[in-house]
Amino acid sequence: MTGPLGYVETQRVVLADEDDPLLTRGGGRLDHVEVAYETYGELSPARDNAVFVCHALTGTANAAGLHLGAKKRGWWDNMIGPGKPVDTDRFFVISPNILGGCSGTTGPLSTDPATGRTYGPDFPLLHMTDLVSVHRRLLRHLGVDRLYAGVGGSLGGMQVLQWAIDDPVAVERAVLVAASSRLTAENIAFSAVAREVIMNDPDFVGGRYAEHGVFPWRGQKVARMMAHITYVSGRSLEDRFGRTRASTGDAWTLDADFEVEHYLQHQGLTFLDRFDALSYLYLTRLLDYFDPFADPGTDDALRRAVTRFQVTSFDSDWRFSTAQSLRLVAELERLGLPVDFAELASPYGHDSFLLEPPGYHDRVRAFLSPR
Repeated sequence: MTGPLGYVETQRVVLADEDDPLLTRGGGRLDHVEVAYETYGELSPARDNAVFVCHALTGTANAAGLHLGAKKRGWWDNMIGPGKPVDTDRFFVISPNILGGCSGTTGPLSTDPATGRTYGPDFPLLHMTDLVSVHRRLLRHLGVDRLYAGVGGSLGGMQVLQWAIDDPVAVERAVLVAASSRLTAENIAFSAVAREVIMNDPDFVGGRYAEHGVFPWRGQKVARMMAHITYVSGRSLEDRFGRTRASTGDAWTLDADFEVEHYLQHQGLTFLDRFDALSYLYLTRLLDYFDPFADPGTDDALRRAVTRFQVTSFDSDWRFSTAQSLRLVAELERLGLPVDFAELASPYGHDSFLLEPPGYHDRVRAFLSPR
């Protein structure tokens, strides 16, 4: 039977402390790491049905189901649930908020136990492997040694790739959707502008805004407006808005007038309620530096990997284009790893991985089925 999950709850666990700190790849040390996570379905007696879901840049632990009192269901509710591609009747699904985030897991706005103040800009810069290190600690906490599958879109797919490198025998199947193994100069450029506008907001205060009781909302709003344009396609904007104006008559104005402008204003404003500026800076920078096939140990690690990969791109995604997926596929095939690749047609741009374009869910479902 196919259907949605019911009410779900976010759980929290401390996975690093002074006796067992998290040492980051860049030389940082975190003496307290708390993780917010959710689980769906039941772990089998053999503990062999775990599927780990990794979220994208601004995701949360709530991938599916509905929180009591909430109006919006989990961000991947169309993918996860009874009878869905990530079938909670078969799988024990684990979905955490990532390290550096702002939805329950330790990040820049968390309290530094050494000072009693928020970390702010003193939070260590992160590498993809740091996110995976915390994921692996969560898995051990849950009593799971090996994953049936890791599934992620965008930044989530990159986490799954890094996991297969860091622990080559831990992931049986890897589903990477609209992901990349190395960002293009264009991608880095977009993120650079977003960070610049946030850091130049007068209320950024060098990243110490929490201590001053302010928030760089102007910069974060504009950063989100620009980023959102890159997540959709020109066709989807044209089909939805065209040149329709919100005002009537022939009056001209410098204020928002076209419907697409009002849409972007809405996207920017709603983002302020659910995300933090420093997390945005840290996680976009992490993406910029991600280049695993340039690391000297990656080839040897992946030659030992037991992972089978599924890589999916969308023809209208210009932010993480098919060319980037093909580069990833070529690297995996060079190392002798089995890869199932497809480019799917979709009008929705990068956001396609969150939606249901034709063939997408059937493709994931088939890959996760026993063989």
